[in-house]
Amino acid sequence: MDVLTPDQLPDAARLLAAGQMVAVPTPRWYLLCAPAADPAATIAVFRAKQRPAAKPLLLLLDSRATAEALFNLSDDARLLADGLWPGELALRLPWKPGAETVAAVGSPALVGCPDGALGQLVALLGEPLAAAVCSISTPAASEEDHPALTAGEVAAFERTTGAGIAAVVDGGICPHGRHMTIIDCPAGAAARLEREGTVHARAVEAALTPAGGLHVG
Repeated sequence: MDVLTPDQLPDAARLLAAGQMVAVPTPRWYLLCAPAADPAATIAVFRAKQRPAAKPLLLLLDSRATAEALFNLSDDARLLADGLWPGELALRLPWKPGAETVAAVGSPALVGCPDGALGQLVALLGEPLAAAVCSISTPAASEEDHPALTAGEVAAFERTTGAGIAAVVDGGICPHGRHMTIIDCPAGAAARLEREGTVHARAVEAALTPAGGLHVG
């Protein structure tokens, strides 16, 4: 497994374009990333994590415009994207009729638009990524299996699992160690807080204020 610096993101993008798996830092933890449209690459992520096929991956986009092209965005979804993307918010979105769906991320899809090194990498690649935290998934995970917060922990994961990670972008220590906040955004309905994480519920409320706020439940 190669260790890349953030200045070597073009090298990471080339590996992804070739169908390889790359670990990338976020404020939360390192994610295992693969090109979303490459079934063999996304299967490798599932296999590395021992993740059930019924537990879809996160879809990462470069912009709200890309989300508009692929998904039915409600008024609330647009407000959230305008106020909190790029960032640590994930929206559960229904695909547009006729859109080319991605099996690995399911339907509706959990969609993010990251900032930082990961956002730069999605833009460099020029296509969506599928991603999941660098750790063993439940129910296979033991009490000793934790998300990788450093490049060294990614390397340990690779040694233990033989996952086939082509490279890790060493962004130092990921400080938050928490999940993304998830908002369910059905077409034509109010957004609902599905899980609070790194984005505070009050920040979500603030983004939605023009539409009357969030229904928590």
